Amino acid sequence: MRVLVVEDQPKMQALLCRGLQEAGYAVDSAGDGPSALQQTEQAVYDVLVLDIMLPGLDGLEVLRRLRADDVWTPVLMLTARDAVSDRVSGLDAGADDYLVKPFAFSELVSRVRALIRRGSGSHQVVLRCGPLELDPTTRRVGLRDTPVELSPREFAVLELMLRRQGTVVARAEILDHVWGISHEEGSNVVDVYVKYLRDKIDRRFGTELIHTVRGVGYRLATAP
Repeated sequence: MRVLVVEDQPKMQALLCRGLQEAGYAVDSAGDGPSALQQTEQAVYDVLVLDIMLPGLDGLEVLRRLRADDVWTPVLMLTARDAVSDRVSGLDAGADDYLVKPFAFSELVSRVRALIRRGSGSHQVVLRCGPLELDPTTRRVGLRDTPVELSPREFAVLELMLRRQGTVVARAEILDHVWGISHEEGSNVVDVYVKYLRDKIDRRFGTELIHTVRGVGYRLATAP
């Protein structure tokens, strides 16, 4: 699941991005209204976390333009304002939910998850590879009717591999998707997390689903 955070305050933007990544989401960011519109043209997002007070174009105008272009990605609006009229303006512009600063980060994550469930509706597909199942909406993983407990980042790595099932997913792509492009390219964090997944899935259940493609990355597939 990919989230776009649109926030012009660098410290708040970094906090939101880091927290959502730790919750298992792939996160992109923008610091002004025009950049946000540009990024929504270049990528598909599951949720937008959109601040109202932005340079260039404010959040309300960004939202109006998205809806005018038939972009119906769920939007959670953030603002320091708490007047009823401001909340009404955001909802009238097409926002799906509204959160007033300051807020508990756990509440933001809960609202993001609710928007993803609401947006996906009955069209959300459970991802499968052999006996392995992953539900992106409920964030549940199971194998042979047995639940598999994963950390948020383990879940994000596995979800990406399931969505690209049968094809090779490069280490650099996993780094970008799960940890963000700022993560050190030379890090072995991907290999570490793939080992965690192998311990919890292949070794625990005696399967062979996660395959190494030397020098490139990993491929999720049932054994030939």
